[in-house]
Amino acid sequence: MEGKDGDGVQAVQLALSIIEYLAKEQHAVGVTTLAQALGTTKSRIHRYLQTLVQQGYIVQPSGSDRYESGPRLVALGRAVSDNLDLVHAAADPLLELRDALGHSAVVSQMTPDGMRVLAAVPGRSPIEIGVRAGSVLTFTSSAQGKAALAFASDEFRDRVLRGKFEIFTPHTIMSPSALIAELEKVRAQGWATAANQTAIGLNTLAAPIFDSSGAVCGAVGVVDMVQFIAETPSEDQRQRTMAAARRVSRALGCPDFERPGSENNKRP
Repeated sequence: MEGKDGDGVQAVQLALSIIEYLAKEQHAVGVTTLAQALGTTKSRIHRYLQTLVQQGYIVQPSGSDRYESGPRLVALGRAVSDNLDLVHAAADPLLELRDALGHSAVVSQMTPDGMRVLAAVPGRSPIEIGVRAGSVLTFTSSAQGKAALAFASDEFRDRVLRGKFEIFTPHTIMSPSALIAELEKVRAQGWATAANQTAIGLNTLAAPIFDSSGAVCGAVGVVDMVQFIAETPSEDQRQRTMAAARRVSRALGCPDFERPGSENNKRP
């Protein structure tokens, strides 16, 4: 029943209170201190601590009776922070890109499993074409995925090439050799498309985003029907999309570099 120890809303509240308390402290904290701060018993706190330790959200240093934030909590906080930074940095560029071209505009973040869509701005067309925030797009069939993967590390790219290629349409890239050739092309020109590769009649034009360390971290793209974004987009579409991606990169603190697509591109 809700409200009992270990179950329901009160259990969730206590677990979150423990996590928040430890996250705010600059040093490890003991069970007695936690129990007094949160107004409950030491035995109850200890049960929750053991579960949180097992899940990696907090740790108990060897030989100590105290607890502190764990690697999983740190990673979660960093991921949330990165998401918020990228969404904030892309807000104005996405709106301006949509207003200039009329297509739906989207920003996605690179993850080990694909490109996670963080935000999208609907296009001007009466027929809405776009992708939902939270969707994860593949590296092999999406423009965003290819735009990012082309500038990823060799190790990351090799892992994707060894993985499974999901087939969505007859136009989806189906082999590592075909993807390698496509990525070389993307790297040279600085943009990617995926006409009919995820869905027949749909195309996306995307350009990579780089973070403060100069590493690729996401992509900016425009999405519409193939009759409005051709397999080889117009010069205006390409330049505006790449400019939006560069603007987001600068907002994230990316150092100046030869833009993707230039003959002297130095990015690893």
